[in-house]
Amino acid sequence: QVHMVESGGGLVQPGESLRLSCVASGSIRSIYRMGWYRQAPGKDRELVAQVDETTTYADSVKGRFTVSRDDAQRTVSLQMNNLKPEDTAVYFCNGNFQSADSGLWGVYWGQGTLVTVSS
Repeated sequence: QVHMVESGGGLVQPGESLRLSCVASGSIRSIYRMGWYRQAPGKDRELVAQVDETTTYADSVKGRFTVSRDDAQRTVSLQMNNLKPEDTAVYFCNGNFQSADSGLWGVYWGQGTLVTVSS
């Protein structure tokens, strides 16, 4: 079983920065993709940024957010700068891992961390 746990959410003012972190634990043989999604109230969950062979960002966060991953530590981080009220959402980390026990690939999610951008 694989678990992902986020940390770093909170309340910030517009223009400020915040860094989210996520660590994966459990029986992991290989990592293909790690990244972040978010879900604002009343809206669908959307991709924010992810890293596999390439790094992909949502248009709305390009130039402001930076995603990074460390496979040795099994972590993925999201540095968010110049935050805007429209960035307010629950942020979920996401990973595509191969189980060391079964050899099967699966997609896993964290429980989410709330980011609120408000003056």
